Amino acid sequence: MKHKAVIFDLGNTLVSYYTNEQWPAILEQSIGEVARHLRQRGLMRVDPGELAARVQAERGESADHRVKPLEERLGRIFKLEPGEAEPVELCRLFIKPIFSLARRYDDVLPTLDDVRRRGLRIGILSNTSWGSPADLWREELHRHGLHAMADAAAFCRDCGWRKPAPQPFQFLLGKLGLAAGQCVFVGDDPRWDIDGPRAIGMDAVLIDRTGSAQFADERPIRSLAELMARVGEF
Repeated sequence: MKHKAVIFDLGNTLVSYYTNEQWPAILEQSIGEVARHLRQRGLMRVDPGELAARVQAERGESADHRVKPLEERLGRIFKLEPGEAEPVELCRLFIKPIFSLARRYDDVLPTLDDVRRRGLRIGILSNTSWGSPADLWREELHRHGLHAMADAAAFCRDCGWRKPAPQPFQFLLGKLGLAAGQCVFVGDDPRWDIDGPRAIGMDAVLIDRTGSAQFADERPIRSLAELMARVGEF
């Protein structure tokens, strides 16, 4: 086998969080958690109508895939001055509704064990919701028993760029000490997890757990139980 490592996306690949369709409602909940906290501290100076407009202005990602840190986004949305509120505390409140939805898929630990038995290394590389801090997501890896399974894990905040930009992939490859051609990437988003790694010469496998999407140029696997058979085809 030419590969020396399998690199996994996190959200909806290893752990279920939310779909793109669910995100607007979850974002509203996350902003609401922060707003309630600031209101209790007497720091809420944005009325509901203005708040909705300010949140809308922050939606979307940079065209060049640079990370927009969550702390800065919340500061702009809520008109916070430096030092008025603890940034990490606000980020924890924001991420609370997202983490409450998390469920590790049943096929994850058996697959990671299989990858390890085959002598392959394991990486985890993921964007974070709205540029939330990497340390909060590392805690999430520990919570789901994934941190100990990975030889290296990284998030977009670690390098300042989001997938599909090459920088996150190169950052994790540096941590693994491997070249792109020695790894295969597994993820659920065609643009982030297929186009991104392939652009730097890495093989990629798309996972579509719901079977509801149509991908003209891909043969998605439906579960990680199918992964190693697909990897063996490269």
